[in-house]
Amino acid sequence: MTADDFRGLVLEMQGAAEGAHMGHPDFRANGRIFASLHTHDRFGMVKLTPAEQKEVLKMAPGSFEPSAGAWGRQGCTNVILAAAEVRTVRAAVQLAYEGVMSLPRRPARAKPAASKRSAPKRKPKRRVGVKKRKN
Repeated sequence: MTADDFRGLVLEMQGAAEGAHMGHPDFRANGRIFASLHTHDRFGMVKLTPAEQKEVLKMAPGSFEPSAGAWGRQGCTNVILAAAEVRTVRAAVQLAYEGVMSLPRRPARAKPAASKRSAPKRKPKRRVGVKKRKN
């Protein structure tokens, strides 16, 4: 499987859109990331529950591995693209997609409005421990 194959499977999901996060492509549905591509397109990632991750790892141990650290313990699962088969990856992508679709939609973040006023004037810093000279 190639990165383009992975991207195609993910974007087949209704409402899925590609974006970018932390310098790599991510895929969102319902306002939430459910998959991404990493490490020069050698790995994909699907966001599963820990129980789903356990099942996927049993189903295809050479194609999937937990992501590093806390992310992996929470269910994020790497897809080793060179070893993965379309059928198993499609099943994992479907689980990840259903997981984010079952959550309430995350509202879009409001961008702060640019202020036309200049920065507020600051009071001069008070020097601590410096005595004023008397003339």
